[in-house]
Amino acid sequence: MEPLTLIGAPPSPYTRKMIALLRYRHIPYNITWGDPQGMLLGELKNLNIQPPKPALLPTFILPDEKGILKAETDSTPLIRRFELEYEDRKCLPSDPALNFLNYLLEDFADEWVTKYMFHYRWHFEEDADNAGTLLPLAQATNLPDEIHQTAKKYIAERQIERLRVVGSNDTTAPIIEASYKRFLSILEGHFKNSPFLLGDRPSSADFGLYGQLSQLIGFDPTSRKIAHDLSPRTVAWITVIEDISGLSVKDESWSKLEELPLTIKELLKEVGKGYVPALIKNREAYLNKDKTWETEIDGCVWVQQTFPYQVKCLKWINEEYSKLGDADKKRIDALFEDTGCEKLLLNENN
Repeated sequence: MEPLTLIGAPPSPYTRKMIALLRYRHIPYNITWGDPQGMLLGELKNLNIQPPKPALLPTFILPDEKGILKAETDSTPLIRRFELEYEDRKCLPSDPALNFLNYLLEDFADEWVTKYMFHYRWHFEEDADNAGTLLPLAQATNLPDEIHQTAKKYIAERQIERLRVVGSNDTTAPIIEASYKRFLSILEGHFKNSPFLLGDRPSSADFGLYGQLSQLIGFDPTSRKIAHDLSPRTVAWITVIEDISGLSVKDESWSKLEELPLTIKELLKEVGKGYVPALIKNREAYLNKDKTWETEIDGCVWVQQTFPYQVKCLKWINEEYSKLGDADKKRIDALFEDTGCEKLLLNENN
């Protein structure tokens, strides 16, 4: 079996998500550390592949349905593609309702937990200096000092300016930080009883959470200290899940939806407290062609730039729900009751 080809970076949460998943699933791969645009226009120019827009990490070089090599970056559909192409050690539950829950939790990790990551990396001076210093060196440790300092300034200025895209600002900072702390406390309770989110084997949601937490706990100083104080089990968990290629898994290792620990309900309430109202208001602003939107989250005002991709996220969540049979929809509805997540499921006429 030919190894997959990908371009990534160690401080990229989505790169770490996908590498951990590939290790667990025993899918061979070759990775080049670098910027996909620079690589595909430089040393990989012979592949004649258009760089992804925007240039995101990780970037996989994969054939399309006609066998033409393309640059693919979106981790969620890539995971589902690999589920079809590789048989062993799958990470999507066979129970449709449990699989829908997994989809939602993976999306929450990719789209809301990443707000914690981006906020803690660039909002605080110490963390921004740390990231600005280390990110260029992750591409090449032997950068000359002058080039390193120029790259540090460029990356820090660019990323700090992008805080507005994810919604991190002085107004929303207390909301993000309170949510992160509640999230860690929920995980601390969950990992007392379960090694993974949905049972004794990892799902794609585990890898989504791991990717973000690998940075929040393994890279950024302020969020790392908070995690050590509030959830030592989560700190230990990310060191384990980084490489679980040796984990033995069985089909019955998934939990039954109705037997999930109460901490999953608590996690859904956290999803419902912040991510759900943000998704709904963002969609409303997009449909109204508003460039920014404002809503109340956790008793505070949240102001953010409208984000078209998260309109797609809400649409995809509803499409996944629509695929369920009536009995499985009822199971999800019962689980979502009083969590706020029931508001995600839009009326078809809306």
